[in-house]
Amino acid sequence: MSPATAGTGASRLVNAVLLPGFHGTVPPPWLLDAVDAGLAGVVYFAHNVPDPKTAASLSAALLARRADLIVASDEEGGDVTRLEAATGSSYPGNGALGQVDDTDITERVARAIGHDLRTAGIGLNLAPDVDVNADPDNPVIGVRAFGADAALVARHSAAYVRGMQAAGVAACAKHFPGHGDTAVDSHLRVPQLDADLDLLRRRDLVPFAAAIEAGSRCLMTGHIRALPFGDAPASLNPEAARLAREELGFTGAVVTDALDMGAVLLDPGFGPACVQAVLGGADLLCLGNPESPEAAETAYRTARDALLDAVADGVLPTGRLADAGRRARELAGWISQARDTAPPPKEEGLPLAVAREALRVRGNVALSSPPYVIDLRQRVNHASGSRAPHLNRLLAEAMPGLTTTGVPAEGPTAARADTALQGSAGRPLVVLAREPHRDEAETALLRELVARRPDAVVVLTGWPHAVDALAANTVVTYGSARVNAQAAVERLLGGTPHGG
Repeated sequence: MSPATAGTGASRLVNAVLLPGFHGTVPPPWLLDAVDAGLAGVVYFAHNVPDPKTAASLSAALLARRADLIVASDEEGGDVTRLEAATGSSYPGNGALGQVDDTDITERVARAIGHDLRTAGIGLNLAPDVDVNADPDNPVIGVRAFGADAALVARHSAAYVRGMQAAGVAACAKHFPGHGDTAVDSHLRVPQLDADLDLLRRRDLVPFAAAIEAGSRCLMTGHIRALPFGDAPASLNPEAARLAREELGFTGAVVTDALDMGAVLLDPGFGPACVQAVLGGADLLCLGNPESPEAAETAYRTARDALLDAVADGVLPTGRLADAGRRARELAGWISQARDTAPPPKEEGLPLAVAREALRVRGNVALSSPPYVIDLRQRVNHASGSRAPHLNRLLAEAMPGLTTTGVPAEGPTAARADTALQGSAGRPLVVLAREPHRDEAETALLRELVARRPDAVVVLTGWPHAVDALAANTVVTYGSARVNAQAAVERLLGGTPHGG
């Protein structure tokens, strides 16, 4: 069915559940037309908000078009930031907050992030990540989680929700029913969560229950195949939504993870996934981050037309769409009311203090002169879209004369080490790593480098895991944000965790 032949009522019902991404810092014509036709909202990615002033201007233009539009983004702090993608986040992420384990600090950091989002005109933060990172080999959660203990994750999830919503920005707990005990990145294919319902209740659902109890206005379903729900990913599965609503008592809006991710893009496909998600209980469809302006418009039209066709064919009841739209409007109403309140004052100095407190330092890590830096971090972080160069940049600024090199992607371990170490003789050696425990070749290379240079300082931006068995001199930051890097550089220059 083409939009021209679709009824106005059906079109508005369909638009009321869509959260598309778009390209640029000025709303394109197709997006403004969709806003006029009842679009639920938009999702910002880094290319939309290159700086705070541009972000605020973009939001003002959209909200002038329609004041109840939901403007969303995922500003987790730490490794995942949109507002500070170019420089790295000025806030420690969940891994560092969980390491410090002070819920008052977590609440204050979330409130500060919320302050920045309010200033940018963003009313829905697709955060916090409340996954319990139970699988050390998890390729996409890692330090985005508060930790691997359900009780710890739960208390910090609740604190984050309280802080974010105290700033007048709606929080969204993700990725239901839990992405932590998986070994596959849902950006690429469907992860399998093999926990039975009893384990889910004892572990993965505990933080979601805490976030809901704290008043989280939104909940994001993940593209995760969970054992108790059958084959369909939770984002497309009515059993997942039923569990959230009937067992956990969630009454807010359910939003999907981005529907352009590999986990659902190949099977069942983008348009069918949109229909299945609404049938599965989703109230808002996050359409994702298309690669070009043309792809963004195509994604929106494909989603809209797939839903319109499903209505026309009797596959998608208008009652289900109306129910979803009602919850989306309730969320928009909460955001609009919050926007009328004064934002809390911004607490300066806290983020760096937290990043310093989170550092775990072992051995002799102070550098006497500009070091030779070997960066082992080759894998792109699909959640943040980067390899996080902030540590390299801050080190280079602090120590002119520093040399940075990578490593050959392939070859025998000894040969790769030979190449990486060329030019390092007589200089302090720093090795940057993120998750060597997930890659046997990277672990072998790190072990070889440290065997040749026992004085090497290993700076690890992920969880420590087995790094102590590999190196005597380590700095663990629990995140790749700029503020984590700043705290690490201070230590490498001879400072203390508290800046003394």
